[in-house]
Amino acid sequence: MPSIVRNLIIAVVAWAAVSAAPSATAASEKSAQGLPSIATKTTGTQRFDGFLPLYWNSDEGKLYLEIPRPEMSLLYLTTLTQGLGSNDVGLDRGQVSDAKLVRFERIGPKVLLVQPNLGFRAVSDSADERRAVEQSFAESVLFGFTVVAVEGERVLVDASDFAVRDGHDAISSIARAEQGSYKFDKDRSAVHLPGTKAFPRNTEIEATVTLAGEGSGQFVKDVTPTPQAISLRERYSFIALPEPGYVPRLAQPGSGYIELNYADYATPIDAPLIQHLILRHRLQKKDPAAAISDAVQPIVYYLDRGAPPPIRDALLEGARWWNQAFEAAGYRNAFQVELLPEDADPLDVRYNIIQWVHRATRGWSYGSAVNDPRTGEIIKGNVTLGSLRARYDYLIAEGLLSPYGDRGEAGAVDPAMQKLVMARLSQLAAHEIGHTLGLLHNYIASRDGRTSVMDYPQPLVTLKADGTVDLSDAYTAGIGAWDKVAIDYGYREFPAGSDESAALAGILRKAQAQGIGFLTDEDARPAGAAHPDVSLWDNGRDNAAELRRMMVVRKAALARFGENAIRRGRPLASIEEALVPLYLYHRYQIDATAKALGGLRYVYALRGDGQTPVQAVPAAEQQQALDALIETLQPAVLRLSPALLAQLPPRPPGWPGTRELFARSTGLTFDATAPAVAASTLTISALLQPERAARLVQQQALDRSQPGFETIVDRLIAASFDGSVKTGIDQEIRNAQQVIIVQKLITLAGKGSSPAVRGIALLKLEKLRTRGPKAAGTSDGQALLIADLIRRFQSATDPAAGASPEPKLPAGPPLGD
Repeated sequence: MPSIVRNLIIAVVAWAAVSAAPSATAASEKSAQGLPSIATKTTGTQRFDGFLPLYWNSDEGKLYLEIPRPEMSLLYLTTLTQGLGSNDVGLDRGQVSDAKLVRFERIGPKVLLVQPNLGFRAVSDSADERRAVEQSFAESVLFGFTVVAVEGERVLVDASDFAVRDGHDAISSIARAEQGSYKFDKDRSAVHLPGTKAFPRNTEIEATVTLAGEGSGQFVKDVTPTPQAISLRERYSFIALPEPGYVPRLAQPGSGYIELNYADYATPIDAPLIQHLILRHRLQKKDPAAAISDAVQPIVYYLDRGAPPPIRDALLEGARWWNQAFEAAGYRNAFQVELLPEDADPLDVRYNIIQWVHRATRGWSYGSAVNDPRTGEIIKGNVTLGSLRARYDYLIAEGLLSPYGDRGEAGAVDPAMQKLVMARLSQLAAHEIGHTLGLLHNYIASRDGRTSVMDYPQPLVTLKADGTVDLSDAYTAGIGAWDKVAIDYGYREFPAGSDESAALAGILRKAQAQGIGFLTDEDARPAGAAHPDVSLWDNGRDNAAELRRMMVVRKAALARFGENAIRRGRPLASIEEALVPLYLYHRYQIDATAKALGGLRYVYALRGDGQTPVQAVPAAEQQQALDALIETLQPAVLRLSPALLAQLPPRPPGWPGTRELFARSTGLTFDATAPAVAASTLTISALLQPERAARLVQQQALDRSQPGFETIVDRLIAASFDGSVKTGIDQEIRNAQQVIIVQKLITLAGKGSSPAVRGIALLKLEKLRTRGPKAAGTSDGQALLIADLIRRFQSATDPAAGASPEPKLPAGPPLGD
C-alpha cells in the first residue's frame, strides 16, 4: 500500500476518533445554563427519528435539531427538490451541492456548524503536524444555532432559521444568469414537512423558499406563474460519515477519473506537495483471491419512477451496461439497476438515484456524486436526465427522414425513429452514471472507434444504396473498451502484497499499446483547442473525410426535406423546427475539422514511458481539412430550394419563434439567407479563431512547409470575394460571408490576438478596403459597405471599434449530453 494512502487512512481514523470523543467542556456548561431537558422541551412535538432526530412544534412553527454529541463530524450538502425548470438559470430539480465535511462545535449557548479547510492538510499520525496546518489556514463557520435544551451529551438546537433560508444560494444563480435581483422573503417561506425526514444515515430538512424581486429576465418569465415571486424547495442534508475500511486510490495522468486534490504539508521535501485521489464507490470482493467474485456489497442504482415507458426500459438497459465493465474487472453482478421502490425517497443517502427531470427548454443532463471530501469515497450517485433530450433526438430524426409521406397523419412512431431515440437514451443513462462512478469525459473515443460512453456521440448516419438515410447504426449498444479500462483502474481489487501503483500503471500501458486513448474536457472544449482527434459530437479518424461524408448525407436529406417532415394538421411554419438540426447537421464536425489547422497531437506522457508527447499535424492533413472547410462555404451547398421556401409561411399566433430557429432580418417572413449566414458563421469563426491563428503563425515560423495564418485568410478571401456566382441568392450568401470575414478580421486586428496575427489581419483589411467593386466581384453598394466597415475600424481610437456581435445562431449544445 502506498505510504500516502496508509497515512491518509491513519488520519481519517484519528479524525473519526476525535469526532466520537465526549466533550468535557460541553458537559460542564449544560447544568450551569439552566436549560430544560430535551424530553421536556419536545413534549407535544412531532418527532422524526433517525441519524439526527428532528422535532416539529406546530404551535410555535419551530423546528428543533438534536445533536447526539458536540464536536461530532459529518457531511453537509444542499439540494433543490423543486427546481425552477430553466436550463439557462440552472436551478434544476435534484441539483446537489458539493458535500462538505463539517463539525458541530458547542460554545456556551451556541452550536457552530464549522467547515474545516481540507484543501490544506498534514496527512500524518502526528497531531502536532496536523494542528500546524489546521491553524495556518482559515475555516468557514456556515451557521450558528441557539441551544434550547440539553440532556447528557445530547444538545437540542433551534434549526428554524437554518431551515427557512436560501441556503442553496439560488439568488446568486438567478443573478449570474442576469434574470433579475431577488431577495429571500421570510414571510412567504416555511418548513416543508413532507420533505423533512430522518433516515438511518442521513437527516433531511426541507423548506419552501420564496425569492421576491422584479422578475425582469425572460428565462424566469418563461417558467414561473408570477415572476416577482419564485418559490423553490430547498433541502439541507446531514449525512453520517462512512464506516471505516475504505482504501483511497491514487490518480495517475490518463486514468480518466475525477480527482480529489489537496496539498499535503506532511510529505517529504522530495515528494510532491499536491496529492491526487480518484473518486470511486467502495467495492470489495467476497473472495479477494478469486478471479471473479461476488461483491461484499454491490453498487445499486435506482431509476426514478417518473420516467415513462418505453423510455424507462431504455434507461434501465443503458444503465445496466456498466455491469459488463465490472465483470471485466473481476466482479460478478457488482453493478445493479432497479426501479426505485414506491416508498423510497430519492434523497435517502442509501439510494443511488437516476432522476428524470423536466425543463421548459432542452438542456444538459448531469452525473454528480456525494463523496467524502477526506478520501474521495463516493457515498451516493445522483444522475439528472433532461426529458427533452428524447424530443430533440426525435426532431433530428424527423429532419433526416422526412418520414410522414404524402398523407402525414398522426399515428404510431416510425420504428427507425423510435429506435434512434431509445438508443440515445440508453447511451445517455450510461454516460451520466459513468460520472457518478467517478469517470471524466473521454472525447478521443470517437477516433478510436466509439470506445467509450463517456464521449459525446454524434449519431452515425449513413446512406442506403437507394440514397435514403439509414439510422440503423446511429449509436452503439453496450459499454466501450475504454470504459472497461477505466473501471479496471478504479475498482480492481489487487492481491495482498501487490505493488498497486505499478499494477495501475500497467493497466494504462496495456490500453495505450492497444490504441485505446484518453483525453478530456480541457483538450476538447476551448474554442481554440489544438488536438484534431478530441472533439464533442464528432465521428471517425479522418475529420475532413467525415465532414465531406456528412455533407453528402445532409444533401440527400435536404433533397427530400419539406412538409413530409411534419405531421398533417401542424402549421407549415413548424417545418423550420426540423430544418434547423438538419441544415446545421455538420456544425460539430466543422469544429473537429478545424482543429487540424495549427493542430498538435499529444498524450499525457510521463517521463520514461516511451510515448511521443507532441506531434504537429502533417501539412497534407491540414490542407485536406482546409479544403473540406472551404467547401462548406459554397453557395450551392448553402442555398435552400425555392420549393422549400414556398412552404414556409410566417408563424401563426400561439407558435412564437424561439432561439432554436434561425434569426431573421425580414420581420415575420422566413429569411432565405439566414440559414446560410448561420452555417457560414460557424465555418469562418472556426478558421479565424484567435488562438488557432496564433498557432498557425508559430507553426509556419518553425516549419516553412506547414500552412500559416496568412494561407487561411487568403483561401477564405478567394472563396468569398473572387469569381462569379450563378444566382442572385448565391450572391446574397457571398455578400453575407464577406461581411462576416471582415468583422472577424477586425476582431483579430483589434485586441486579444498575438501581434503577428494582428499585423496580418490589418494587412488583409487594408487590401480589402482598396479592392474596389470590380476587383471584388460585388456590387457597388457591397464594396462601399466593406470599405466603410474597414474605415470605421481604422479611424477609431478603440481597437475593438467596427467589430459587431456575431450573427445569432440557433441554439447548439447540448446536442446529445
